[in-house]
Amino acid sequence: MTFTINPFGRKAATALVALAASALPIAVLADEVTLKSADGTVNIVGEFIDYTDNNYVIRTGLGDLRIAGSRVSCFGDACPEFDVNTADVYIAGSETVGLGLMPLLMSGYASFLDAEATMEASENGTEVLATLVGDGGFGDDIGSYSVSSTNSSDAFAMLNSGEATIGMSARRILPDEARALKANGAGNMISPKQEHIVAIDSIVVIAHPSNGVNRLTIEQLRDIYAGEITNWSEVGGTDTPITLVSRQADSGTRTVFEARLFGDEEPASGVPASIAGDNNSVAEMVNSNEGAVGYVGYAFQRGAKPLAVVNECGIETTPDDFSAKTEEYVFQRRMYLYSREDTLQETAKDFIDYSLSSEADGVILKAGFIDLGVSSRPQPLDSDRARALLDPEADAFEGGVMREMLGKMVDYDRLSTTFRFKTGSSRLDERAPLDMARLTDYLQEVPAGTRVTFVGFTDSIGAFASNRSLSEGRAEEVKRAVAAFGGERLSHVEFDHAGFGEIAPTGCNTNEAGRANNRRVEVWIGKSENS
Repeated sequence: MTFTINPFGRKAATALVALAASALPIAVLADEVTLKSADGTVNIVGEFIDYTDNNYVIRTGLGDLRIAGSRVSCFGDACPEFDVNTADVYIAGSETVGLGLMPLLMSGYASFLDAEATMEASENGTEVLATLVGDGGFGDDIGSYSVSSTNSSDAFAMLNSGEATIGMSARRILPDEARALKANGAGNMISPKQEHIVAIDSIVVIAHPSNGVNRLTIEQLRDIYAGEITNWSEVGGTDTPITLVSRQADSGTRTVFEARLFGDEEPASGVPASIAGDNNSVAEMVNSNEGAVGYVGYAFQRGAKPLAVVNECGIETTPDDFSAKTEEYVFQRRMYLYSREDTLQETAKDFIDYSLSSEADGVILKAGFIDLGVSSRPQPLDSDRARALLDPEADAFEGGVMREMLGKMVDYDRLSTTFRFKTGSSRLDERAPLDMARLTDYLQEVPAGTRVTFVGFTDSIGAFASNRSLSEGRAEEVKRAVAAFGGERLSHVEFDHAGFGEIAPTGCNTNEAGRANNRRVEVWIGKSENS
């Protein structure tokens, strides 16, 4: 028989796991293993009996259970050993990517190929061997993939030594790392052929569903996690003590969250907090405590209340997939795969191509990350952006440009595709080639005569009129680049461009990160007749 927990949900899974574990006799514990699925819906403890026909057989209080190896990883001394040295493709680096995304990405790749994926984990859970067999497990071997999850720095060290075929990173490669690899014959590590953005990771601040607070400023959130604000009444809520929920010290999620909150300063130590082992545990703790606040990956909110975040300049961003795709949300980062130019074999290239395609979007979202697919959002006159354009303190000249933009917004929705430029350069950044490909696929399906306008913006450095001229020029450049990239596939689309300079900022112009965010070209699409 094949035992599947998914249809019963996570609560049923937890209950079954508890029953199975409690029913095990103590004498069995030496052979005890845990089978876990990457999405958290399967977590079973039992006595390891056998691994046969790509299935684990374990004994629990419910009897002997047979679990497909393609659905779970095995943890424990009694798990069958595997030899990672026999893999066709070696993938190494960030545990955020390796443990959080890669198992589901491998399973999705297997489904895409109509193959069966068998995944086996090492005792410490940091290494996984995925073996793909065609024709649903009845055909020829497609390939084997060894995934070693440590940290982003190891990705580049192991690429440089030749130990890894693909490097996983939760940050962009550093200049010194890129130069070292180039000197070793690996090629240009920041070229689109070698640097691959597969997903966006957004961290959402959550509170109990009954909490009356809807938003927090960066300063308030910093003071809460520094222990200086201890009651919700201090931020506009009820007189309820704040219970902090955080992650363990080596958590990548905690590292990003604290880096954005505290910058170069050391985060407060010794502040009482409940420490959760994973995203699901954070959500459970917050949902069970009316005074709790925590932070989780985008897909793990689980009914908790997401809080909007207001940056230092008063710009509010909502934690949703659209603001993550536009990279305007406060707590986020890009997830990368890197490859060498000189040693990338076809088996590895095919996997990377799948990871970058729309076919992988579903499993990326399921893993708790945000895909790079194109989505659309209306621009209503009652939106925060529209209200900001009605600034009564703006002078006549700037106010006229604001009203011009407001008048244009009425006829367009905004697409999530947003082009940005390299720091100090007029060249588009590393995400642009992928965005052009995704945008072309999206626009290929729109009706003939659809209007698409590329709308440019700048930071506030320089004269207002000069900035507007610069924004128009960059919008025109992007328009030409997309039209050339799409060619005949986009011949039915009517392209236009506009520029509004420094108005409608999405980041603070007081720091370089905010100014870089403001130097952008948005893509607006004309509303259909039925809108």
